[in-house]
Amino acid sequence: MVAGVPDTGWSPRRQPLEVAGLLHPHPEAVSSPLFDGQRPFFLPIDKVQVKYEMLRAHILDGISVSSAAAAHGYSRAAFYLVAAGFEERGMPGLLDEPRGRRGPLKLTGELLEYLRSAESTRSGAELAAEIERAFGVRLHRRTVERARRR
Repeated sequence: MVAGVPDTGWSPRRQPLEVAGLLHPHPEAVSSPLFDGQRPFFLPIDKVQVKYEMLRAHILDGISVSSAAAAHGYSRAAFYLVAAGFEERGMPGLLDEPRGRRGPLKLTGELLEYLRSAESTRSGAELAAEIERAFGVRLHRRTVERARRR
Protein backbone atom coordinates (compact mmCIF):
# COMPACT_ATOMS: atom_id res chain seq x y z
CA MET A 1 0.00 0.00 0.00
CA VAL A 2 1.21 3.49 -0.85
CA ALA A 3 1.12 5.84 2.13
CA GLY A 4 -2.17 7.71 2.21
CA VAL A 5 -3.57 5.97 -0.87
CA PRO A 6 -6.08 3.13 -0.48
CA ASP A 7 -5.05 -0.16 -2.12
CA THR A 8 -8.56 -0.94 -3.40
CA GLY A 9 -8.32 -3.31 -6.34
CA TRP A 10 -4.57 -2.86 -6.93
CA SER A 11 -3.43 -6.39 -6.30
CA PRO A 12 -4.66 -8.17 -9.46
CA ARG A 13 -3.71 -5.26 -11.72
CA ARG A 14 -0.36 -4.36 -10.17
CA GLN A 15 1.73 -7.23 -11.53
CA PRO A 16 0.78 -6.81 -15.23
CA LEU A 17 1.46 -3.07 -14.96
CA GLU A 18 4.79 -3.73 -13.27
CA VAL A 19 5.85 -6.30 -15.86
CA ALA A 20 4.98 -3.89 -18.67
CA GLY A 21 6.85 -1.02 -17.01
CA LEU A 22 3.64 0.97 -16.61
CA LEU A 23 3.67 1.75 -12.89
CA HIS A 24 3.33 5.44 -12.02
CA PRO A 25 6.58 6.46 -10.32
CA HIS A 26 4.78 8.44 -7.59
CA PRO A 27 1.21 7.17 -7.08
CA GLU A 28 1.14 8.82 -3.65
CA ALA A 29 1.36 12.21 -5.43
CA VAL A 30 -1.88 11.59 -7.37
CA SER A 31 -4.52 13.68 -5.62
CA SER A 32 -7.19 13.86 -8.34
CA PRO A 33 -10.63 12.91 -6.94
CA LEU A 34 -10.95 10.19 -9.60
CA PHE A 35 -8.13 8.30 -7.90
CA ASP A 36 -9.45 8.56 -4.33
CA GLY A 37 -10.01 4.80 -3.97
CA GLN A 38 -13.81 5.06 -4.22
CA ARG A 39 -13.74 4.07 -7.92
CA PRO A 40 -11.80 0.80 -8.33
CA PHE A 41 -11.37 1.40 -12.06
CA PHE A 42 -9.10 4.39 -11.46
CA LEU A 43 -5.70 3.31 -10.16
CA PRO A 44 -3.03 5.83 -9.21
CA ILE A 45 -0.42 3.16 -9.96
CA ASP A 46 -1.48 2.97 -13.64
CA LYS A 47 0.85 5.45 -15.35
CA VAL A 48 -0.99 5.50 -18.69
CA GLN A 49 -4.40 5.96 -17.08
CA VAL A 50 -3.09 8.78 -14.89
CA LYS A 51 -1.52 10.53 -17.89
CA TYR A 52 -4.75 10.21 -19.89
CA GLU A 53 -6.86 11.57 -17.04
CA MET A 54 -4.38 14.42 -16.56
CA LEU A 55 -4.84 15.47 -20.20
CA ARG A 56 -8.62 15.00 -19.99
CA ALA A 57 -8.80 17.14 -16.85
CA HIS A 58 -7.08 19.99 -18.66
CA ILE A 59 -8.75 19.67 -22.06
CA LEU A 60 -12.32 18.78 -21.09
CA ASP A 61 -12.65 20.06 -17.52
CA GLY A 62 -10.68 23.24 -18.18
CA ILE A 63 -8.28 22.73 -15.27
CA SER A 64 -5.04 24.69 -15.67
CA VAL A 65 -1.95 22.82 -16.83
CA SER A 66 -0.22 23.41 -13.49
CA SER A 67 -3.19 22.14 -11.47
CA ALA A 68 -3.84 19.14 -13.69
CA ALA A 69 -0.18 18.15 -13.62
CA ALA A 70 0.11 18.52 -9.84
CA ALA A 71 -3.12 16.59 -9.19
CA HIS A 72 -1.77 13.68 -11.23
CA GLY A 73 1.74 13.60 -9.81
CA TYR A 74 3.54 15.27 -12.72
CA SER A 75 5.31 18.58 -13.34
CA ARG A 76 4.23 21.20 -15.89
CA ALA A 77 7.17 20.18 -18.10
CA ALA A 78 6.11 16.53 -17.94
CA PHE A 79 2.53 17.56 -18.81
CA TYR A 80 3.71 19.17 -22.03
CA LEU A 81 5.78 16.10 -22.96
CA VAL A 82 2.77 13.85 -22.34
CA ALA A 83 0.51 16.18 -24.36
CA ALA A 84 2.98 16.26 -27.27
CA GLY A 85 3.24 12.45 -27.29
CA PHE A 86 -0.54 12.12 -27.28
CA GLU A 87 -0.91 14.75 -30.02
CA GLU A 88 1.61 12.97 -32.25
CA ARG A 89 0.64 9.33 -31.71
CA GLY A 90 -2.63 9.14 -29.80
CA MET A 91 -2.88 6.55 -27.01
CA PRO A 92 0.50 4.93 -27.82
CA GLY A 93 1.99 8.38 -27.22
CA LEU A 94 1.15 7.98 -23.52
CA LEU A 95 3.67 5.16 -23.25
CA ASP A 96 7.20 6.12 -22.26
CA GLU A 97 9.72 6.21 -25.07
CA PRO A 98 12.40 3.54 -24.95
CA ARG A 99 15.66 4.93 -23.61
CA GLY A 100 18.84 5.21 -25.63
CA ARG A 101 19.63 5.78 -29.26
CA ARG A 102 17.32 4.65 -32.04
CA GLY A 103 20.04 3.14 -34.21
CA PRO A 104 23.28 4.34 -35.74
CA LEU A 105 23.32 8.10 -36.09
CA LYS A 106 25.93 8.31 -38.83
CA LEU A 107 24.55 5.57 -41.06
CA THR A 108 22.55 7.54 -43.61
CA GLY A 109 20.56 6.16 -46.52
CA GLU A 110 23.40 7.10 -48.86
CA LEU A 111 25.91 5.10 -46.82
CA LEU A 112 23.57 2.11 -46.57
CA GLU A 113 23.18 2.10 -50.35
CA TYR A 114 26.95 2.28 -50.73
CA LEU A 115 27.38 -0.70 -48.39
CA ARG A 116 24.73 -2.73 -50.21
CA SER A 117 26.49 -2.19 -53.51
CA ALA A 118 29.90 -3.19 -52.15
CA GLU A 119 31.36 -6.62 -52.85
CA SER A 120 30.26 -9.13 -50.23
CA THR A 121 33.83 -10.43 -49.81
CA ARG A 122 35.13 -7.09 -48.48
CA SER A 123 35.65 -6.79 -44.73
CA GLY A 124 33.90 -4.33 -42.45
CA ALA A 125 37.24 -2.71 -41.63
CA GLU A 126 38.04 -2.16 -45.32
CA LEU A 127 34.66 -0.64 -46.01
CA ALA A 128 34.78 1.54 -42.88
CA ALA A 129 38.15 2.95 -44.00
CA GLU A 130 36.84 3.52 -47.52
CA ILE A 131 33.73 5.30 -46.22
CA GLU A 132 35.88 7.56 -44.07
CA ARG A 133 38.00 8.53 -47.10
CA ALA A 134 35.08 8.94 -49.51
CA PHE A 135 32.41 10.46 -47.24
CA GLY A 136 34.36 11.82 -44.27
CA VAL A 137 32.28 9.70 -41.89
CA ARG A 138 34.04 7.46 -39.38
CA LEU A 139 32.21 4.17 -38.75
CA HIS A 140 33.27 1.23 -36.63
CA ARG A 141 33.82 -1.97 -38.59
CA ARG A 142 31.07 -3.69 -36.52
CA THR A 143 28.58 -0.99 -37.49
CA VAL A 144 29.42 -1.67 -41.14
CA GLU A 145 29.11 -5.43 -40.66
CA ARG A 146 25.72 -5.12 -38.92
CA ALA A 147 24.43 -2.78 -41.58
CA ARG A 148 25.37 -5.24 -44.32
CA ARG A 149 23.34 -8.02 -42.63
CA ARG A 150 20.10 -6.03 -42.77
